[in-house]
Amino acid sequence: MTRPERDKRCIFVLDTNVLMHDPTAIFRFDEHDVYLPMVVLEELDAGKKGLSEAARNVRQVSRFLDELMSGATKDQIDRGLPLPSVKKSGAPTGRLFFQTRALEAGLPANLPGRGNDDAILGQALALSREVPDAAVVLVSKDINLRIKAAILGVHAEDYFSDQTIEDADLLYTGTQALAPDFWERHGKDVQSWKEHSRTFYRIAGPAVKEWHANLFVYEDAESGVEAIVRRVQGEEAVLELLQDYRADRHNVWGVTARNREQNFALNLLLDPEIDFVTILGPAGTGKTLMTLAAGLAQTLDNKRFNEIIMTRVTIPLGEDIGFLPGTEEEKMEPWMGALMDNLEVLTQGQEGGNWARAATNDLLRSRIRIRSLNFMRGRTFLHRYIILDEAQNLTPKQMKALVTRAGPGTKLVCLGNIAQIDTPYLTETSSGLTYVVNRFRGWTHSGHVTLVRGERSRLADFASESL
Repeated sequence: MTRPERDKRCIFVLDTNVLMHDPTAIFRFDEHDVYLPMVVLEELDAGKKGLSEAARNVRQVSRFLDELMSGATKDQIDRGLPLPSVKKSGAPTGRLFFQTRALEAGLPANLPGRGNDDAILGQALALSREVPDAAVVLVSKDINLRIKAAILGVHAEDYFSDQTIEDADLLYTGTQALAPDFWERHGKDVQSWKEHSRTFYRIAGPAVKEWHANLFVYEDAESGVEAIVRRVQGEEAVLELLQDYRADRHNVWGVTARNREQNFALNLLLDPEIDFVTILGPAGTGKTLMTLAAGLAQTLDNKRFNEIIMTRVTIPLGEDIGFLPGTEEEKMEPWMGALMDNLEVLTQGQEGGNWARAATNDLLRSRIRIRSLNFMRGRTFLHRYIILDEAQNLTPKQMKALVTRAGPGTKLVCLGNIAQIDTPYLTETSSGLTYVVNRFRGWTHSGHVTLVRGERSRLADFASESL
């Protein structure tokens, strides 16, 4: 559904789930007004208990409302409380209205049920009749409520302010193919030099203005150039040729890249100047295997990190199996099947038979720690290689809480597939993984790549394409 024209006054009726999702939502409607039905306050009160993120958000909303209402009289509340803008230069222009009296909802008699959603819908319908000169918009994360609103003629929208991009197809991939005539237009004054077996090129031209740090550029041809952008200044950029990890002699703990994007990913994972890496891709593209292999190489061989920490959001695919016995690590083990599967791949080529493989597994397990996200707050990780699997299920606030745990010498790798989000009210455009991909874009010490080709098996590849 298209948004109404914003050249007239708008009144946004907020559903409870919007505030539970983003406690700052009441401040994000610029010069327009926000209306909170009484049933929303009742639902907020019911949802304030507990230690979940939703409960914390509800308590924060309550604090915001308390601050806005501090010292306000009944007449001031009826006229609407001025809302401060979240923008640094913005002056308060919109107002916050509460439901201070009963409004005749006028819902159809044949509408089944009379739950809280219907009460919110009824308030939006009554408000549109009472204030005909304003555009009344119901804002909800609940798709079914928006459908019911559309049927009754009430304009309804999803909450857009939490979305990093408008369309997931526009998400930054971290790579860019060079135009066929690139070298003809930019190859006139190319400078090249070597530093410690690394080859650099300085290139100038109009296409360079669109580049940024740690973007991968390549020629879409066999044996074509593959490089990473190290610096950009105006129309001048410095490129570094990539290490080719597709060759067996450059394998990483026995793992070699099978395609161009995997080679890009391994270059990021093994780069000591990159502190934050995001890797997106569907199942079977090798995200976890490459990340684990790079972590083991830098932990056991290069001694760059003290240990590997692996964690993920604990959201089940099917029905929950209940409480699990044991320590934190033992409780997390059922969620870490991907770790066990990939360790088996990394150790299957060990010489010396079963005893040697068992000894290697014991060594690896002693340097890999499995941790729960629930206990991350307040911690600082020093010289650790942190792997966050299934990162698409994190909200932007959860992602920020985790990334800020990284101390000196720590590298954080976020893996995920935004097409497999299991968290309610999160979408491809509002996921914490999408959020950090866009916010870290162009930072000198971060890199991103999207994997596109599955390399698990011909069965898995066919299933991904056909099912």
